[in-house]
Amino acid sequence: MSNAVMEKPPVAVPPPGGTLKQPRLPRWAPVGLALLSAGAGAGAGLAFGLASRIQWGLIAAIVYVVATYALTTAVEGRRQAKDRLATSLIWVSFLVAVLPLASLIWETIARGTKVLDGYFLTHSMSGVITLQPGGGIYHAIIGTVEQVGIATLIAAPIGLLTAIYLVEYGRGRLATAVTFFVDVMTGIPSIVAGLFVLSFWIIILDFGYSGFAGAMALAILMMPIVVRSTEEMLKLVPNELREASLALGVPKWRTILKVVLPTAIGGITTGVMLAVARIAGETAPILLLVFGAQSINNNPFEGAQSSLPYYVYEQWANGNEASYDRAWAAALVLIAFVMILNLVARGIARWKAPKTGR
Repeated sequence: MSNAVMEKPPVAVPPPGGTLKQPRLPRWAPVGLALLSAGAGAGAGLAFGLASRIQWGLIAAIVYVVATYALTTAVEGRRQAKDRLATSLIWVSFLVAVLPLASLIWETIARGTKVLDGYFLTHSMSGVITLQPGGGIYHAIIGTVEQVGIATLIAAPIGLLTAIYLVEYGRGRLATAVTFFVDVMTGIPSIVAGLFVLSFWIIILDFGYSGFAGAMALAILMMPIVVRSTEEMLKLVPNELREASLALGVPKWRTILKVVLPTAIGGITTGVMLAVARIAGETAPILLLVFGAQSINNNPFEGAQSSLPYYVYEQWANGNEASYDRAWAAALVLIAFVMILNLVARGIARWKAPKTGR
């Protein structure tokens, strides 16, 4: 056995009066740099006579990213500087995406609340002169609810059954063809769906303008969304559940009905609700097919009918101050309608989500 003494690894000794701690920027540095960058952006905008606040914000964002990288490189080194550069770009991109949305919502609320009251929600535009204040959107709300409801009744079952076929039964050329056409339908413009229903339902079959015609166009736009969302939810169901049910002698159709669908029902419902929210604001097919109406029409299968997107377009096209106020108020109601649908979808998803605790 060797008598050599094992050498101990060298121990790092801090320099006299110093430490091994990596230099760091203070915690308030990002906030301070953001304030300085905002001041630099405003100063540059005033100096160069830039009237748009958006240009000021872009200058401030560029100054913030460059200053953060330069200061971090000088204090913490290039590696930390790259990390902070990526973080700064993410935050700047987030603000660039959020600020226009927040501005849109703020502008809609500020202008829409001028005429939004109980009278506006419970009256139509029948007998109202467009140049004068008054009138409401009750007829448009009725039209939107009926058209979106009929579209959901058409698209949801077809989309659900199509997704079940693709996941559980789809093999060969037919499944490939169905998948291809679903992908094509996902990308078609809404005006194309409106033109298709217009040419087939109204021109060829000689049916009149109605809410049902608009609902069919909305159903065409809704179906591929339901198919795709339902298909993804069904794929998330573990195959072990299917195999266990089939091993007990349960038929495949009953396995799908009693095992697969209840497991994925939360995600399926969320997908359907998001598809409903997607079509609620469509304007192009409604302009072609429902023709618009100033009075209340509770029958979606006969006669012209209005809707919230059509009402907004119609009032804005009138070109006077009273119509502008009504258009902003209707836009606010439409945003609230879509937001409620999204909240309902999230609530259903959380309610139906699998419980992970004991």
